[in-house]
Amino acid sequence: MSHPMMWVFAVLIVLAMGGVALLAAGHGEPMRTAYDDRPDALVPTDRPIGAGDLRTVRFSLAFRGYRMSEVDALLQRLAGEMDRAAAPPRDDAE
Repeated sequence: MSHPMMWVFAVLIVLAMGGVALLAAGHGEPMRTAYDDRPDALVPTDRPIGAGDLRTVRFSLAFRGYRMSEVDALLQRLAGEMDRAAAPPRDDAE
């Protein structure tokens, strides 16, 4: 035969889990629309992207995403290259 106290604890655990599930579900109410708090990656759409745009762009964080330091380093490098390409040519022949 099984122990009656084991069954009492099993029923109490199931009831507790059901209560937590009801609280988490909001007592049968539909879930609210999720609020998107991620920052927008603001890049211009009406003109070409410039070096300043690359310096100020920010991406949202994700659990499985890219390393922020690598993305920042690449954006900084691209912004520098765009600045050098846009700079007037120097006359080093002097």
